[in-house]
Amino acid sequence: MYALISPEKIYLPPGTVVRLLGTWQDYITLSALRGDNSIPHIKYRPGEISLMSPLPDHGRNVNVISDVVKVLLDFLGREYDAFTPITMDLVEIRGIEPDYCFYIDNWAAISGKKRINWTIDPPPDLAIEIDVTSYTDIEDYKPYRVPEVWLYKGTQLKIYALESDNYQLQNNSLYFPNLNIAEIVQECLQIAQERNSSAAMRELRRKLNSD
Repeated sequence: MYALISPEKIYLPPGTVVRLLGTWQDYITLSALRGDNSIPHIKYRPGEISLMSPLPDHGRNVNVISDVVKVLLDFLGREYDAFTPITMDLVEIRGIEPDYCFYIDNWAAISGKKRINWTIDPPPDLAIEIDVTSYTDIEDYKPYRVPEVWLYKGTQLKIYALESDNYQLQNNSLYFPNLNIAEIVQECLQIAQERNSSAAMRELRRKLNSD
C-alpha cells in the first residue's frame, strides 16, 4: 500500500502519517481537496502540514471514550453539546481536528451556531484525542486555550489541564473531580473489546446507579 497526494486526490493507507513542509494556503488547498471526508485528518502548524489516516482501533476508541463522557454528563445532569468531526483553525497559526470535543460550561455560547469563529467564540471545554500513530501533540491546543484535553495513547488515558499557559498532567478531570476517569475509560474499553460498546455503556450506567 502506498500514500498518494496529488492535485486530484489524497489517499493514505490506514495508520499512515505524512508530514510535509507547507504554508497556510497549502493547508487550505489540501483541506478543500479532501472535501466532506473526515479522512485523512489534516493538521497545520507554521511551516508544516501533517496528514494521518487512522487505524480501525482509532474510531472504536473515540466512540467508546466519547460515550463515557456522555453517560457521565447525563448521570450528573449536566447540559452539554458535542461535535465530531470538527476543524479548529486559526489563520496562519494552527489547524487541528480533535477526535471529539464537548462544550460543557460554555454550551450556551455556541448553541444554535452553524459555524464557530475560533477568534471570538469560546473553545471547547473538553477535547478528546486518540493517538495510535504519534500524530497528536498536546502543544497544538495551546493557541486555543482548551481547558482540558484527554489524550489516549497506547493503553493509557492522560488528562491535561491548561494552567496559565501550559498543559499539565492531572490525576482527575475538572468536570468529573470525584471519579477515576482513567480507570472508568479502561474498563469500558476492555468490555467493548471483549463484547461491544453498548455492553460497556450499560455496565457503566449500572455501576453509577449502584454507587
